[in-house]
Amino acid sequence: MSEPREDSPRRSRTPGSAAGPDNRPGGVPRPGAGPKPEEIRFFGTTWVDHDGGYGLRRVAVAAGSLLAAVAGCLVLRFAYQGLETARVGGFVDLLVIVTFSVCSAVAFRKTWEGFSRRPADPAREESLRSLRMIGFIGVLLAYFLRSLAEAPGEKLRRGEYETALARYEKRHGARTGNPAARRKPRRR
Repeated sequence: MSEPREDSPRRSRTPGSAAGPDNRPGGVPRPGAGPKPEEIRFFGTTWVDHDGGYGLRRVAVAAGSLLAAVAGCLVLRFAYQGLETARVGGFVDLLVIVTFSVCSAVAFRKTWEGFSRRPADPAREESLRSLRMIGFIGVLLAYFLRSLAEAPGEKLRRGEYETALARYEKRHGARTGNPAARRKPRRR
């Protein structure tokens, strides 16, 4: 039979031992405990210390999103030429151009806002998914422009992570040691 590991949730403790919030005796936090940074698409957690090829990843995201936007424009151009060949009429041509332009503009704005703040209503953001798919060029351009300055969404996540770290340090800095072992002042 194997012995339970130290980090196993089913390990046994001796009766009367004071355990902290993470089940370690004496309330001592485990090394590496605390808030973990949220991963960013294409960057993982390299944005925290700007290590692990962070600069190369930013260049790759910028170049990739720009190339994808150019390729998307070429595909839309071929689709528009198909409409001209089919001679569907000026109204349909105008409708297609306006639809892709408006959807791209709205998708750009919503994506850009998503880099700096969390959505107030996630259900509403979910309902805009199809609009973002139609306006994919706006999404790609937003990624391109943001990745020129930072990883897309880095500022938002860095602020949240630093706030969580400060809260964690404040909470655990005040609770070092075993409070039951402290001497109580005598009453006279």
